[in-house]
Amino acid sequence: MNALSSRNALFHPFHLCTPHTLEALLARYNAIHFRDYMALRLTPLMGTTAYQDRMGDEHPMLVASGRLVQGYPVSGPLDETAVTAIDRDLNDSRWRTLFHDALSNDRRFQRGLFDLTHAMRIGSSLVPGPAALLRLLEPNRAAALYNVALVQRLAKPTLTLDEAYQFEYGLALLKTAAAQVYTIRLSRAHNLVPVTDSHTHHVLLSRTLVREGIGLPHEFLGTSMGASLPHQTSRLHE
Repeated sequence: MNALSSRNALFHPFHLCTPHTLEALLARYNAIHFRDYMALRLTPLMGTTAYQDRMGDEHPMLVASGRLVQGYPVSGPLDETAVTAIDRDLNDSRWRTLFHDALSNDRRFQRGLFDLTHAMRIGSSLVPGPAALLRLLEPNRAAALYNVALVQRLAKPTLTLDEAYQFEYGLALLKTAAAQVYTIRLSRAHNLVPVTDSHTHHVLLSRTLVREGIGLPHEFLGTSMGASLPHQTSRLHE
């Protein structure tokens, strides 16, 4: 092991990673920490769903040896501190531009937020994935006003088609920012180094840390590794 192995890493923002990524993490760090899948409660009657699987399910020996640590819950309603932090990201024009550009150009980032391989339900309508993406990527969305309260107000079954697109884009923003809040919170609480194989999430986290003046070392595994990763299903993403 190299010098980095004396530190412990928090893999973010996902609750699972590929075998290739896990191998690289184990070679660089003494222990790798994983959160549980994030299921957000937006209103008393509506929220996102969660998978019950954990990274250690397929690696019990790594869990037993302490090299893989899991069991950090990140589900449920957002507390006031999280809401405030998310709203700061959603009000940051630079963060929003980075998000929108990634949604336009980073296929892995797209897949983590939207299942575009089949028809996508937008409100009460079933829309082909490519057509839905075109509406979601309309340029005006990058500068449109969003905050947690707006997404919560839109979290209801009776929406016009325009409102439904507004909600889906806002929910994608909220999930991305919320996962980032938990990354920062867990890393600071447990003295962990946030590490990701997603360049987009690394850049978004970097922007927030600089804006907030938070001195949290964080690392990206590298473009060469990211390029070699196989396609993953959406269950690997928050």
